[in-house]
Amino acid sequence: MSVSRRGFLAGSAAAVGAAASGRLAAAGAEAPPPAAPVPFDGPHQAGVLDAGQAQATYVALDAISPERGALSLGLEAVSSKARRLTAGASLIRADVDEPPSDSGILGPSYEPDGLTVTIGFGASLFDGRYGLKAPAGLQRMPSFPGDDLDPARCHGDVLLQICANNRDTVVHALRELMRPVRSAFALRWTLDGFQGASRSKGSRRNLFGFRDGTANPDVRDDALMRRLVWTPEGGTFQVVRAIRMHVEFWDRVGLREQENMIGRTRDTGAPLGGTQELQDPRLDLDPKGDRIPLDAHIRLANPRTPQTDDQRLLRRAFNYHRGFDEAGQLDQGLIFVAFNQDIERQFATIQKRLAGEPMADYVTPVGGGYFYAPPGSRGPNDWVGSGLFT
Repeated sequence: MSVSRRGFLAGSAAAVGAAASGRLAAAGAEAPPPAAPVPFDGPHQAGVLDAGQAQATYVALDAISPERGALSLGLEAVSSKARRLTAGASLIRADVDEPPSDSGILGPSYEPDGLTVTIGFGASLFDGRYGLKAPAGLQRMPSFPGDDLDPARCHGDVLLQICANNRDTVVHALRELMRPVRSAFALRWTLDGFQGASRSKGSRRNLFGFRDGTANPDVRDDALMRRLVWTPEGGTFQVVRAIRMHVEFWDRVGLREQENMIGRTRDTGAPLGGTQELQDPRLDLDPKGDRIPLDAHIRLANPRTPQTDDQRLLRRAFNYHRGFDEAGQLDQGLIFVAFNQDIERQFATIQKRLAGEPMADYVTPVGGGYFYAPPGSRGPNDWVGSGLFT
């Protein structure tokens, strides 16, 4: 079965016109200033080093294209559509007898709203169907001790990370991204995420009430990012873990015990014994764990030694809420997202070190996968993943 390039990419041209600018005002009320566009093209993909937006959706897709050429067209269409969506646009009204080229849920024009679309590839895409060579270091995510992985919520050939400042922008982007590629990809699983509001200075909070991502490496340090995040060609490995938090169980635990499990105070996020979130916990001055227990999460995740310095990774996590389960328990948790240069050296090593930590009794990883996010596209005539087909 062959697919013409013109026919496949026609659907990706849903929004045309100049990028929308200025303020959109509702009747009687002024809208907030629009967020500047985050460029889709560049040496690295957007959505990795950028500050986390308020809303996200993770979408795993299975490739159903019958041939290599059709797959490349599908991936090209995703980049083409993402490029338009992230720029913002004014829509051209179609003939009334024709289906509209855009869902219209954001109105006749839409602002960029900080939208980023990050595209990654799972190990299963390189299983021989399309003759693609797998990036060195990419593998299928294994089950670690304590995991209860649901196959229906794991892995995938392609991963789309869609992030924006508002939920309707994310919903619109997903709908429009899928519009031109239904013959190339089938939805495998999705998971919606959100950030805690910035109610005070410091990192945002997860659903256990603690600040999340405090010890992230400085994304402004290019040399550090080349050492911890970017692969030599400019890509990165993305780890996504859907981690169920047993919040009812957690809420019955004393605050001191909670803080000892984490290694930080809940109110300020400071390391135990400290006063500010970003203070160095100085684990070297507490070798017996008198201040921060030896099995505290922050001590196991990042021992802060010269030997573990290159094991650090960049976290970009979101909270999630999926209603409740058959037992009437809240289904809430964390979409753990980490970008690293080498999965085995970084994420997998840290994960093995965390095995058996006290907090493991209160969380259960249930889904996710490993993905390779290649370098960004070089311009309108390029697309993310094109290098895999050369």
